[in-house]
Amino acid sequence: MLSKLALSGIKSKLKDYIVLLAGLVMSISIFYMFQTLAWNKDFTSENSMINSIQLVFNVGSVLLAVVTFFYILYTNSFLLSLRQKEFGMYMLLGAKKKQIQKIMFLETFVIGIVSLAIGIGIGVLLAEIVGRLLMSQLNFESTTYAAFFLPAIAITLVFFVILFLINGIINSIRLARLQVLELVHADAQTDRVPVMRKGKIVSAVLGVISLAIGYYALINMETLRELGLILAPLATTLGTYLIFSSLIPTIVNLLKNKKSLNEKGIQAFTFSQLRFRMNGLKKMLATVTMLIALGAGAISAGMAFQNNISILTEYTDVYDVTIFDPNDDEKSVLESVDFTETNEYRYKIDDEYIYFLDDDLDTQRPLIYEYQMERELRPEPKRLEADIPEDTRDLTDDQQYMDPEWSQFIYSISEPNWPDSGAVIVSTEDFLSIDEPEKTVFIGKTESFTDYLPQWQQIYESQQERFESVMYYSKYANYEMLNGFSSGTVFMGFFLGIAFLTMMASCLMFKVLSGATKDIGRYEMLRKIGVRPSVLSGSIYKELFFIFLFPGIFGITHVLVGMNLFSFILVEPYYKIWIPITLFLGIYTVYYLITVNLYKGIVLPKIKN
Repeated sequence: MLSKLALSGIKSKLKDYIVLLAGLVMSISIFYMFQTLAWNKDFTSENSMINSIQLVFNVGSVLLAVVTFFYILYTNSFLLSLRQKEFGMYMLLGAKKKQIQKIMFLETFVIGIVSLAIGIGIGVLLAEIVGRLLMSQLNFESTTYAAFFLPAIAITLVFFVILFLINGIINSIRLARLQVLELVHADAQTDRVPVMRKGKIVSAVLGVISLAIGYYALINMETLRELGLILAPLATTLGTYLIFSSLIPTIVNLLKNKKSLNEKGIQAFTFSQLRFRMNGLKKMLATVTMLIALGAGAISAGMAFQNNISILTEYTDVYDVTIFDPNDDEKSVLESVDFTETNEYRYKIDDEYIYFLDDDLDTQRPLIYEYQMERELRPEPKRLEADIPEDTRDLTDDQQYMDPEWSQFIYSISEPNWPDSGAVIVSTEDFLSIDEPEKTVFIGKTESFTDYLPQWQQIYESQQERFESVMYYSKYANYEMLNGFSSGTVFMGFFLGIAFLTMMASCLMFKVLSGATKDIGRYEMLRKIGVRPSVLSGSIYKELFFIFLFPGIFGITHVLVGMNLFSFILVEPYYKIWIPITLFLGIYTVYYLITVNLYKGIVLPKIKN
């Protein structure tokens, strides 16, 4: 009997449960994907770069778990508020409170099981797609990677079942504290109109000051460093909550009192509705604002980190490849590369020095980076025009060893196992007199380093095998190191951002709908006095637009200012920031339209537009 009542309850609020399911499925599928990528040890052990980003996905799982916990806690409390009057009627008809608690617990558990089944199924698909994308990004193939990973399924099931149990117990406790009359008259509570008092003025001023301090810390993050990392999030969060608890209700109150706005149509009613609602929404709107900042910021940061790979890699060396004494196989690989510039320098090595020929260096002047102090400026390569250094073997210790620019370049083309005494540049006569085999070092530059990653990988592996006893450095090795960490950050940022934005929008939607039943009488009264359905519908669109507008504006502003948080570690923190903002606007708009239609279905049940 109880199970039938639980199922009928779900059917009666099917639209609300579907929206809840969408958020849960999104969270479960992403959580499962993170666990698969973090704990699939056979997969991670195959590539050191994959192994190094396990921490990234574990951190992402923790962040997602925390947000999901509060999301489920809030949404379930909303669903309880929708059913309070119904549960009160059951109790008036003789049902015991324990039976009502069992019904609520069963509903929560059924929704949990359904969302787990769908979420894990989608999670397997996501894990397959993201796993393959990661392997493609890192240029390796895995024979052991499995998207259907039993340990990840077990972790996901255990975590979310515990989460649903906890929330079921919390809902039962909440229900136990409510009296029958409170349940029956749950929709008869009165909203309080926000009144501007001195305390509100002080709170608003403090909010603006706090937000200004937070923004100042974000904008000057490179200077403030550790202090900025602490000050920026604390001041910004505090300022946001203070502004939404005092300043936003005041702005709405001013709109309500402006005659020119209220004399058109039923806008007086619209702004009155908004003013009544704002007092109960202020904390939620502040929370939604911060979730928008976290969600869109996570996606923006992930994209900026990915872009940073190519920029930082380019700064490590002007030339894309350096090959010491290339063999036939390496020369064959080079034939498939379209170089914009190539140079070859002859050298010899003995027990004391590595010797370079001055004529080669003079006729093939290399490009080097002229580094600048300003971090935001990209260094531009320049042709090395300084005079060729003379033979430095006879210089005393207090004399300059070599021109710094030449020293920088000579170091970059010196074989990994060069002698401790260092490198010298000698004349043709001296070079020919050295009784050692002649070798060559090849350097080449292309239009785009990343266009030839397979070729660079082949050459790197070939050279690494030759110099296996020495640490062999190359531009490709540096790219791989950066790419390993950043690739994980990109995927984590993207999926965390999507999850945060989805749960954020659905939380705001649930909060708005939780007060919808109280508004039925107001809209019914307007209908009785002759207000057209289209006008009432327009009023709902406008009222809810303002509710979604305030956190949207502040959230995007937080993102635009907040990306300065990465200014001292990213060259372009605002790289293609329009993409996450557009994505946010798309998700936000969809949830706004869903909210409007669900709200209209509650307050205007008989009206079709």
